[in-house]
Amino acid sequence: MIERVRAVLVTENDTMLVIRRTKPGLPAYWVLPGGGVEADDESREAALHREIHEEIAGKADIVRLLHTMESDDERQLFYLTRIATWSFEDRTGPEFSAEGRGEYVLEEVPLTVEGIGAIDLKPEEIAHVLRGAIGDGTLSGTTTA
Repeated sequence: MIERVRAVLVTENDTMLVIRRTKPGLPAYWVLPGGGVEADDESREAALHREIHEEIAGKADIVRLLHTMESDDERQLFYLTRIATWSFEDRTGPEFSAEGRGEYVLEEVPLTVEGIGAIDLKPEEIAHVLRGAIGDGTLSGTTTA
């Protein structure tokens, strides 16, 4: 089974970092930073740290596992994290230099029901989970000591 890890990157201003994806001929959509767990990753959390470093040259503190999505051949784990520093210009992921992959633009969106609703966040299930967690207050506790 393929495993992927994704980060809900909460900033000190209670915004969320997302990547706006644009591909020729398709409407823009947004995704959370992350990617596949590789054989040489020591853990899922190590894979998440590697992906955050590759995609936004950032460092994040993992608060907790927020949600898991599973199909017959894939498991996606969504982690709630706090991030203080990042540099989209210093990203190193291989996807950024691949021809025909479209654009990856880092954006900050308000971590509110309205902010999540204003973008086409994929997959829709995580958008639904985030709107619910914001609405019922279960995203509280994202502050790390």
